Amino acid sequence: MSQSAIVLGAGMVGVSVALHLRRRGHDVVLVDRRGPGEGASFGNGGLIQREAVYPHPFPRALAELRRIARNRAVDVAYHPLALPGFVSPLLRYWWHSEPGRYLQAVQAYARLITTCIDEHLALAAGTEAMALLRPTGWMRLYSRPQMLEDALAQAEQARRDYGVNFAALDGKALAAAEPHLLVERTGAIHWTDPLAVSDPHALTLAYAGLFTRDGGSIAVGDAMTLERAGKGWRVRTAEGAVEAGEVVIALGAASAEVTRRFGYAPPLFGKRGYHMHYRLRGNAVLNHPVLDTESGFLLAPMRAGIRLTTGAEFARTGAAPTPVQLERAEPVARGLLPLADRVDAEPWMGVRPCTPDMLPIIGRLPGQPGAWCAFGHAHQGLTLGPTTGRLLAEMMSGAVPGISPEPYRPERFQG
Repeated sequence: MSQSAIVLGAGMVGVSVALHLRRRGHDVVLVDRRGPGEGASFGNGGLIQREAVYPHPFPRALAELRRIARNRAVDVAYHPLALPGFVSPLLRYWWHSEPGRYLQAVQAYARLITTCIDEHLALAAGTEAMALLRPTGWMRLYSRPQMLEDALAQAEQARRDYGVNFAALDGKALAAAEPHLLVERTGAIHWTDPLAVSDPHALTLAYAGLFTRDGGSIAVGDAMTLERAGKGWRVRTAEGAVEAGEVVIALGAASAEVTRRFGYAPPLFGKRGYHMHYRLRGNAVLNHPVLDTESGFLLAPMRAGIRLTTGAEFARTGAAPTPVQLERAEPVARGLLPLADRVDAEPWMGVRPCTPDMLPIIGRLPGQPGAWCAFGHAHQGLTLGPTTGRLLAEMMSGAVPGISPEPYRPERFQG
């Protein structure tokens, strides 16, 4: 029992935890009600974001808050009736976004982000996964000179403080790099470190394949059946009950539904997001993922076509999809690129698991020996999956962690 583990959740984080545990000798069963990578890991911008050392803070400028309150934006939308349920976590989010506290979050967040490229390449090297990782970086486009100037100043600070690399492009250089853009922009920041993933679902499947080839098992099961079994844990699967000495909860936005049953109720909240794929007209191409700052959405070249991803939507758990942001974004996107037909029959929707202090929850489940947490990665589950997997596997194996787990400890949300 002491070297066996159940990992609940087969997204990028759960798969990575399972793979790292297996490579440290644990007997691991990965359990999900769906196949690997079919949750939030299926739909995202497909970026392993080495530059993302600054997590998304709660906006504090009145003009920005008024813009969001109108509920007409592409990057943020909300269901009015859902807002009461978000008051408490959003107030805490606002509190943690105060500049001094935010700087502490950045420093802790950057320690995880710094290793993300190396951790992905360590898993992918010599496997089919390498073909999915493109070293193109991505570009953020600006139409206003002052906004570009301010962004470049922050980029310079990120380079000084955290070793992030970028190139500044003027309008002419941007047009040369992306000749099929339909608009002129003042310039862009080309973040050169990130890897662009041509199929995020396929990457999660590739890592899951490494896990099973290393001797791990995958089962279909319901995490809500988790219960104590002596000194260990039991969960029911389609093939019967599975027992193990330890359990890892890596269920993304649904994690708190399970931990709450065992006395731990972190203020986790979900941000919903959507995507749609499009063909390009004629011989047009998009060489890099691009985010147009004015418009607030990402366009990324994928195997399935050009993926248009939306920002954040706040809605009640289980509410029907309302892809209004996608409807707002599509005509703007057609003005940026020569998009042709939609590829997908329906928009995809997923939920990003967020915490008020912008840091993931990684470590022992308080008050429950043998239970561990690995969730709350917000927009960076794809980026931080392998990093989290290594960190948690080191902790569970009694090794000295390569990164201090202190800032991410679950106990910070108790009391």
